[in-house]
Amino acid sequence: MSPQAARIHAALPQTQCTRCGFADCAGYAQAIAAGEAGINQCPPGGAEGVARLADLTGRPALPLNPANGVEGPRAVAVIDEAWCIGCTLCIDACPTDAILGSNKLMHTVVERYCTGCELCVPVCPVDCIAMENATAERTGWRAWSPAQAAQALQRYEVRLQRLARDQQESTPGAEGDRKRSVIEAALERARAKREQRPPG
Repeated sequence: MSPQAARIHAALPQTQCTRCGFADCAGYAQAIAAGEAGINQCPPGGAEGVARLADLTGRPALPLNPANGVEGPRAVAVIDEAWCIGCTLCIDACPTDAILGSNKLMHTVVERYCTGCELCVPVCPVDCIAMENATAERTGWRAWSPAQAAQALQRYEVRLQRLARDQQESTPGAEGDRKRSVIEAALERARAKREQRPPG
């Protein structure tokens, strides 16, 4: 990463939400430094984040690009544990390992580690994850802090290292087969649970 990209990266909130259109905050920072991305593509940073990037790059501050989302309060994921089927897809999606649980066991979110990225929501096959407002009216950098950004980045980097180790140790195709069987069994349990639920 170039020195300019590193400075830009340090100014980002590190939610790793991908709303900017890149795989992570580092990818977005490198694209800005290379002139390949606008400075107004980070909803978690909000208007203040755009102003910070404008100062760093010498570009004019712009309103957030609505194609990337809107500035809003920070939310945290909450799992309805009664309906969680233990498929682990949300754990795989979480960029900061903020979700605890294991195969066939209910999962829960460690609120202080959740960045509000929302990446766990679309992967849940039983829609048991909701995002709840954690900062009331505070948005952008008023809803987040440099300390939280540093923690999120550290947890994200540790996760990347763990995933790299797991990939080296795994047998090709075995993990995909395991995931499919886990999800099929979990969905069958969820269907059975719904059928047993009393009407009304």
